[in-house]
Amino acid sequence: MAERAHILLVEDDPSMGFLLEEFLLMAGYDVTLCKDGQEGLRAFRAGKFDLCLLDVMLPMIDGFCLGEQIRKYRKDLPIIFLTARTRKEDKLRGFRLGADDYIVKPFDEDVLLCRIQAILRRVSDAEPEPVDIEIFTIGDAQFNYATQSLQVKGKSRRITERESEVLRLLCLNKNNILRRQDALERIWGTDDYFLGRSFDVFIAKLRKYLKDEPNVRIENVFGVGFMLVEEEG
Repeated sequence: MAERAHILLVEDDPSMGFLLEEFLLMAGYDVTLCKDGQEGLRAFRAGKFDLCLLDVMLPMIDGFCLGEQIRKYRKDLPIIFLTARTRKEDKLRGFRLGADDYIVKPFDEDVLLCRIQAILRRVSDAEPEPVDIEIFTIGDAQFNYATQSLQVKGKSRRITERESEVLRLLCLNKNNILRRQDALERIWGTDDYFLGRSFDVFIAKLRKYLKDEPNVRIENVFGVGFMLVEEEG
């Protein structure tokens, strides 16, 4: 690749994480090392990566769930699972989630490097994917997902990460129902009652932010979810 590839490495074992990070840096890659799944998800959302190396047995969010969340936002991003699990069922689950490779510990670092190089070479030769939408128009308002900024009536505010995630899903489903369960699983990775209550709080805040847009409203579809409705002025 023309530029140094950036690898997201999520490994909770300090020794293994340090050794892999040093090895990959020496091999010419930029590396972001995270020590649990939650930290890894935050890093993924904040950065731009060319490949992910994910340990499976991670605290907070396990590697499979993290990989699933990454896949929802970047279907083209290569993922390699690193794990001590040798069961056929685990390997199949990893590949069903869209893994490009599944490497069982202990492994030879040179073999890992060859697999990384092969995957990145294949990706660089492929046709580029369409760029994800990052700027949305909502009535006369404008929402920039990349910078988490919402501009209404010429006034701009910085919204939180969670508010930004919820508003993005509403925008992607504009004038269609955003199912509560789908939103919770995409943002938090699970459908939980207490997370659902938090979701309602974010919806209330977004309604407040958009209250000055007369042709925009967020409707509650009872028992199902919410809909961002935009009427023609």
